[in-house]
Amino acid sequence: MMRGGRGGGGGWNVYMHGGDDDQKPHVTWALLKRVLAYARPYTSGIAILLLFILVTTGLGLLTPLIFRDLIDHALPDGDANRLNILALGLVLIPIISGLIRVVQRKINANIGEGVIYDLRVALYTHLQRMSLRFFTNTKTGELMSRLNNDVVGAQTAISSTIVDIITNIVTVIATLAVMLTLEWRLTIIGVAVLPLFILAAGRLGMKLRDIAREQMDHNARMNAMMNETLNISGALLVKLFGRRDTEVNRFSERAAKVRDTGIKQAVAGSQFFMLISLVGVIGTALVYWVGGHLVIEGAFSIGTIVAFGSYLSQLYGPMQSLTNAPVMFAQSMVSFERVFEVIDLPLEIAEKPDAKPLANIRGELNFENVSFNYAIDESLLLTEVTRHGRMDNVRAVFSDADKALVSDEKKPTPVKSFFAKEPSAPTKEQIAEPEKKYSQAREKALEHVSFSIKPGQLAALVGPSGAGKTTMTYLIPRLYDPTEGRILLDGLDLRDVKLDSLAEQIGMVTQETYLFHDTIRTNLVYAKLDATQAEIEAACKAANIHNFIMELSEGYDTIVGERGYRLSGGEKQRLAIARVILKDPRVLVLDEATSHLDSQSEALIQDALKTVMEGRTSLVIAHRLSTILAADLILVMDRGQVVERGTHQELMALGGLYAQLYETQFSREREAIHLEA
Repeated sequence: MMRGGRGGGGGWNVYMHGGDDDQKPHVTWALLKRVLAYARPYTSGIAILLLFILVTTGLGLLTPLIFRDLIDHALPDGDANRLNILALGLVLIPIISGLIRVVQRKINANIGEGVIYDLRVALYTHLQRMSLRFFTNTKTGELMSRLNNDVVGAQTAISSTIVDIITNIVTVIATLAVMLTLEWRLTIIGVAVLPLFILAAGRLGMKLRDIAREQMDHNARMNAMMNETLNISGALLVKLFGRRDTEVNRFSERAAKVRDTGIKQAVAGSQFFMLISLVGVIGTALVYWVGGHLVIEGAFSIGTIVAFGSYLSQLYGPMQSLTNAPVMFAQSMVSFERVFEVIDLPLEIAEKPDAKPLANIRGELNFENVSFNYAIDESLLLTEVTRHGRMDNVRAVFSDADKALVSDEKKPTPVKSFFAKEPSAPTKEQIAEPEKKYSQAREKALEHVSFSIKPGQLAALVGPSGAGKTTMTYLIPRLYDPTEGRILLDGLDLRDVKLDSLAEQIGMVTQETYLFHDTIRTNLVYAKLDATQAEIEAACKAANIHNFIMELSEGYDTIVGERGYRLSGGEKQRLAIARVILKDPRVLVLDEATSHLDSQSEALIQDALKTVMEGRTSLVIAHRLSTILAADLILVMDRGQVVERGTHQELMALGGLYAQLYETQFSREREAIHLEA
């Protein structure tokens, strides 16, 4: 962006501000006190900054006076010594001012970066304590924006906005004082043009802001399209459907809009600065015109009018900035409000002050009348913020549907199904009948669930998709808390134990394995930070993944790629199992999802699971008949309730839901077992 001279870019900064003006920010005393609390550790640095501001302002006021003395005395009087001293002053003043500004910039950077550090650590610490429900209902982009954009905006309020306002106030007061001392009539004339200055800046500034927002929104749509089509999955889809030319044309259209608004912005910016410069020129011309007549009349010297012209250039920029200071300051405070909103979010999964640590547990697990629902409490979530130019504000990357969603009246009319034209086609009710028959839709995810697993037992969870099996496993490590009832581990309510000690005792392998974009070793030692190489290899051997790792060129130092993309599904799952083995938990919770794997990977994983479950209390979402048959207890779930429980023989004798699942879901495995027999 183009910027004016010192203090002259204030108007441009305000009108080009990226904040959301629709929020109408208000600065309250409570907010100010909280902001000042973050500035308090840097009080000495801020005091030195203020001192430097006074010094540099004073030095800046000396230069016009030197020119005045040079013109009125040194040259007319032919005083060579005076001329030498004044010339030396013209050299020394900018050198001294420059050196002070270097030190001032360092102090300012220390304050600004310190505030960023304090806010980011406070934010990240609080976010790490938030429940899983918060993350499932919050966009990752919004969290990143709070940690980056808003934190930087808050830092700007302390290290830049406030400093600029103080600098401009000191400069205006000091300059006006000197100008009034020199000639009060010219001072009034110079200040009289300021309303024109402010009016011109306001009119064109609004236009510039609107153009800038339009450009940012077009840029966001272009970047969102690049993000969608240039990642691995997007590029693959484009190639498979032969849509290369389509996407190139679509990208060209969006890039053209960015280009056109960029041109509009450049032209409007030139007009902006031309008019502002013109107003400044008018003020200066009036001063020289009136002052010239006064010089001719002998009211004051030529040096005085030259010095006065210099002071005018120092006055207009800061005064223009000060007219916009309340808006600038309020918008900077919006960033603080957004940061504080995160820090003030209540913790859903909180640790009690008298929480007890878990140690040497036996592994007895009890659910007592547990109910749970995923109802969202808005007070636990972030408010939605409109951020111009952000990709995550683009609702529909290709279809422009986000524009249609602005007004309910503009929503597209739903397209009717062509099936309605065929009299012989089944009705919607007929089509939906099988879904209704097996639907798991309900208000509560879990309802009055009670069971007990003894130390060292294997409990298998079976039931239709959506019955609540995964939800139940999420309650054990306290990713969520029950809405009703309680969960006990060795007789202790999970709400009464320390969260870190609970995490140490519970190992969980989810259906979707997550790996960091790092080495295999780093992903494994996440379970035990001080693990030795021997322990790592032992865990990998138990998980049937060691030989595979050793065949890789980099071995345990192989980078797995984003989300483990360079590994197959079976390899990622075996790494996840090795990670749990390395952790050595007393209670194991896992989703035995092997249906999407080849038979060899599945066999390796089954062997690894036998190893990891041995001697541990295990709750497994079972997809394999062999696991179910080996279970000490089978819990059959349907619509959030445990409808049957017992061993395989006991449940088959009941002839209920388990028997139906046995006949349908496990029919292929049953045939294989019979053939082997």
